[in-house]
Amino acid sequence: MTQVYKLKPTFAQGERKFLIDYEKELNEEQLPIVKASGGPMLVIAGAGSGKTRAVTYRVAYLVESGIPLENLLLVTFTNKAAREMTHRVEGLLRRDILGLWAGTFHHIGNLILRKHAKKLGYEKNFTILDRGDSKDLLDRSVKEAGIPTKERKFPKGEVLQDVLSYMCNSQKNLPQVIEAKYPHLFELQGEMNKVFNVYEATKLKQNLMDFDDLLTNWLKLLLEHDEVREELSRRFLHILVDEYQDTNLVQAQIIDLLASEHRNLMVVGDDSQSIYSFRAAEFRNIIDFPKRYPECQVFKIETNHRSTPEILDLANDSISNAAERFEKNLKAVRKPGRPPAVASFRDVYQQAAFVAQRMLELSDEGMSLNDMAVLYRSHYHCLELQMELTKRGIPFEVRSGLRLWEEAHIKDVMSYLKIFQNPYDGLSWLRIFKLLPAIGAKTADKLWQKLQNSSEPLELIIGKAIAEEISKSGREGFERFQCLLKVLKGQSESPSTMIETILDHGYGDYLRMSYANYQARMEELQELSNFALEYHSLEKFLSSLALAGGTAAEEIVGAGEGEKESVVLTTVHQAKGLEWKVVFVVWLADGRFPSYLSFGNQTDLEEERRLFYVAVTRSKDLLYLTYPIIYQSREGSIVLKASRFLSEIADHRYEKWLIEEDEWDSH
Repeated sequence: MTQVYKLKPTFAQGERKFLIDYEKELNEEQLPIVKASGGPMLVIAGAGSGKTRAVTYRVAYLVESGIPLENLLLVTFTNKAAREMTHRVEGLLRRDILGLWAGTFHHIGNLILRKHAKKLGYEKNFTILDRGDSKDLLDRSVKEAGIPTKERKFPKGEVLQDVLSYMCNSQKNLPQVIEAKYPHLFELQGEMNKVFNVYEATKLKQNLMDFDDLLTNWLKLLLEHDEVREELSRRFLHILVDEYQDTNLVQAQIIDLLASEHRNLMVVGDDSQSIYSFRAAEFRNIIDFPKRYPECQVFKIETNHRSTPEILDLANDSISNAAERFEKNLKAVRKPGRPPAVASFRDVYQQAAFVAQRMLELSDEGMSLNDMAVLYRSHYHCLELQMELTKRGIPFEVRSGLRLWEEAHIKDVMSYLKIFQNPYDGLSWLRIFKLLPAIGAKTADKLWQKLQNSSEPLELIIGKAIAEEISKSGREGFERFQCLLKVLKGQSESPSTMIETILDHGYGDYLRMSYANYQARMEELQELSNFALEYHSLEKFLSSLALAGGTAAEEIVGAGEGEKESVVLTTVHQAKGLEWKVVFVVWLADGRFPSYLSFGNQTDLEEERRLFYVAVTRSKDLLYLTYPIIYQSREGSIVLKASRFLSEIADHRYEKWLIEEDEWDSH
């Protein structure tokens, strides 16, 4: 019996039959990217241009072209992005893609380090410390290094962690980092080095790695062990990196080493959205990519599916002023809409009233509150707005941090004010005692017991007798605390002055040593002090804040889960990658946005411009750009100018809104 067996034809690479019709599925910008033969590729993907589509189709095309899954590496910046991309590829190919190397830098680093841990003196079952555990280990390392923290102020674990992390990711030494970011710690460098040495030795001894180690140890492995670098660079035939503008020097070096054998490296990003230098992201990685890879092909995706032409014209106008960038011009596919609006206001309260009123008007027209967002440069810029939204019953969600009155530093300072309104407020007393040096829970409880049984708690606490209850190590700090209370006692009719006094009498130093983001917290407290200028009674000020906190919480919790609506308040940094139908960008005054901290530093100022570009490109339909003209501070009235980023934009790109106010609506 004869059986016929047919051999199917073998297709050359260009003749292979594909499941996906790439010509039909992709536009003229995406298709050449997806079907490129290989080599170094830089894809500049503008805001709202659908870069994820290009990346996922590229992965699918490489798989369909016969590249084995285990020879492909896709690196993303979030686990969510990795999951989304792999699911999309599976949907396109109608099969699972187990075996594909896909995930964040930290995820891929973890997999590789598990296999080669012994080469670095670790066991493969090492534990990864989360940020909380890392901070606790640094605090323990301070004790083990024998640092005399009772004799002088020394940074807490959170601050040490921030310094060490920036050193790792920026590849700078301690003196460079101290000079650039932490000048107030200059005299403590020697002791900090001791702590870091103890911390590193403990991690190695106990088989621990923190998040930064997953990158720095991965790089060390590639640099010091040629056989590992050669094995990995041979394995990865094609490497794809998403959000390349956010990479730091360590990540860029790792990718260059992995791509050294085949040089099939595709990096995707937008230089105009490079805004994370405070996390050690390096703008030059993307700008200089063509210099590092002279043979690279540069592709651009400029078709924007998100915003109206008017919003994109304004964004293009603004970013064209950048000192250094890849030329690109976002093009809209949507029909024309309303031009962006620019409005100036008498003060921050009028600005807040405008935002709230406009939200209610748009809501009355049928737009969901979920489709509205307010963006700002710094978290403290939303204080007056939170109060105004609460007053009008507009639910809101703060994405830039906690609601201001829930923040630890706000609650600390408010505790001082509360004991002058109600000297029997035990929660406030106990919170204050915890801030004092060398006073533990037992001493704090003992002090509170005496106060609550006294007919004059404030008189008792500032008296000489109670100081005898304090240990010798804590006595000096307690006496300074008593002096502060005596000063505050004479200021109880001016909550603004009280806040400034608390900051000047030790709490500012406490912030600097306790929090990595102390600068932002100081600004928030100074803004709270300015806000308090409106109140000439401590009771009215505290009542106003308490009611604001309570009402807003009830407003959001009260609605059923399915019907809950709220506007979003967020910094621009945390809005990146998101979009809303209506966006208000507030506080667009020079010194606020751009921040005064960028003045005199061209590199920082350029990043502020990119931050503004990110802000305006979050909007789909309506964009409002606003700023106050007069700002009340303790030094008096300050006249603010429009942000230089507004001044750079051609007048015909927006409508100028003039604000009139009915007398009975005035603040």
